Amino acid sequence: MGASISVAGQQAPAYEGWKLVWADEFTGNGKPDPKNWKFEQGFVRNHELQWYQPDNAYCRDGFLIIEARKEQKANPDYEAGSKNWKNSRQFIDYTASSLKTQGLHSWQYGRFELRGRINVQPGMWPAFWTLGVSGEWPRNGEIDIMEYYRGMLLANVAWGTEKRYTAEWRSTKKPLTEFNDPDWANKFHVWRMDWDEKVINLYVDDQLLRSVSLAETINRDGTQTNPFMQPHYLLVNLAIGGDNGGDPATATFPAKYEIDYVRVYQKQN
Repeated sequence: MGASISVAGQQAPAYEGWKLVWADEFTGNGKPDPKNWKFEQGFVRNHELQWYQPDNAYCRDGFLIIEARKEQKANPDYEAGSKNWKNSRQFIDYTASSLKTQGLHSWQYGRFELRGRINVQPGMWPAFWTLGVSGEWPRNGEIDIMEYYRGMLLANVAWGTEKRYTAEWRSTKKPLTEFNDPDWANKFHVWRMDWDEKVINLYVDDQLLRSVSLAETINRDGTQTNPFMQPHYLLVNLAIGGDNGGDPATATFPAKYEIDYVRVYQKQN
């Protein structure tokens, strides 16, 4: 590491050979910067229990807080007898937030970092991830720099198969118990992706969790496209339950996912 660069009044480390091209240090209080983030809305994916809304994300004391709440509201999209899970629920039982840089900021290759403290209670599913700007999922490519659920930390890369909406996955699932630190979940950690035209490497606290060669990430839909040779945008969210998150019945609410910063570096020419 070399000298530090001032970002929004804070010091971001300068990595030799890398240039800081974008960051959000969440220094203001109130709503996240609309120049950086858009919000997902409603029931979105994975049959999750939470209704996404902007109200559950706010900046305070230099952190972005994404808050999961247990609160019942009427589902505005409810349709009696609907077979669609997003419409068949009469009530919203949980709320949370999902923020994304889609349409605002995207990058092809770089070093992507988030320092945060995740909530590991039953049912919690925090994430820091990317999606490609072009193509439908999963042929646009997904990179899960950090996911957590059911006692495991995950680092995943996914792309398209010959079957529509079906992904080819390269996944690492690391039980928190393997960190040999009973206080691990109460601490802040740094999740990082180093991505170039050859490889995607995913880390936590400089420990490599998953490495994927771009030589193998070719969509098998006949196009021969590689979804990791295009720009990706970032997402940070806190989901609840659903296909993977587990049962939140014994969790204490509100539950918070706390993010100190998100930074993007790219290699200097």
